Amino acid sequence: MYAQLTYFDGPRTPQQLAAADFAARERIVPAVSKIGHSFRVYLLRRHDGSEVVVSIADSEQALLDAQKAIMGTGLLPGEDPALLPGPDRIELYPVVIDAQDVNPASESRSSL
Repeated sequence: MYAQLTYFDGPRTPQQLAAADFAARERIVPAVSKIGHSFRVYLLRRHDGSEVVVSIADSEQALLDAQKAIMGTGLLPGEDPALLPGPDRIELYPVVIDAQDVNPASESRSSL
């Protein structure tokens, strides 16, 4: 299992956030959905608009294929490239511990 952290440094304007949300919903998710890999994605956003997108996949190749699919998309009509500067950095990590669900009510707790 591998994780990708994609960083968008802030501050970002409401217009940039709206453009990014539109791009994710209308262009990026459909493109990645076509490549045949399963992903788990979490979007973390601070009040200043900075974001970290955490993507989890079964393999490093799945994440690389997703990057390629995203970069291969053209902008949709109405998308303004000035509002979509792209990520500030992307980092890939192998997942070394899969903690599953950890909660106080769980009888079988994972040891971190």
